[in-house]
Amino acid sequence: MRNLIAIFRKQCKDTLKNKTIFIQFVMFPVLTLVMSSAIKIEGMPENFFVNLFATMYTGMAPLTAMASILSEEKEKNTLRVLLLSDVKPWEYLLGTGIQIWTMCMLGSSVICIAGSYTPRTSFAFMGIMAAGISLSILVGAAIGALSRNQMMAASISIPLMMIFSFMPMLSYFNTTIAKAAKFVYTEQISILLAHVGSWRPEPESIGILAANMLAAAALFSIAYRNSRLTAG
Repeated sequence: MRNLIAIFRKQCKDTLKNKTIFIQFVMFPVLTLVMSSAIKIEGMPENFFVNLFATMYTGMAPLTAMASILSEEKEKNTLRVLLLSDVKPWEYLLGTGIQIWTMCMLGSSVICIAGSYTPRTSFAFMGIMAAGISLSILVGAAIGALSRNQMMAASISIPLMMIFSFMPMLSYFNTTIAKAAKFVYTEQISILLAHVGSWRPEPESIGILAANMLAAAALFSIAYRNSRLTAG
């Protein structure tokens, strides 16, 4: 537990110093506040910008942040120093993941405030965001574990980030994309957020999210076994 807390604190300090990573946590919450208050169009669905930017936030910020942090630590040999200092790999990954999850949930709370939600629907909104953020962190950790440096991590994470972030938006306008997008977790997050106050989650949505979670966990497990996250 001491190691976890130490890693958590370290990553909090590093995030505040690293503007490239920090901006990812605040960009979409700020955009949501601005767009929701500044643009009012007749016929626009309720909480349109909230749902749009919340989905993009889920697919972008945690994934790229986790991949970037882990690959940077590996490239600069900071991770090796930590592992030689009696910090276990799972302690480092869990501490870093919790820090990113916490930062993203703080950003999600700002996005939630921008919407017109009741206390009950706000709780549901945050629960959906928590699930999506956890999935993205797992994918980002797998990318970071496999990458030798930040450049390699960026070359993998950016295309995936674009797919996860923008596919739900594109599915609004293209039925072919919508058919493929329904199997992607961010599309299901978008659907759940759009109906957060009006219906219960369908078994299909829960099943697809569960399948995505298992796939992300398997990807991370493979990446972890094939990476050099050891002190030796």
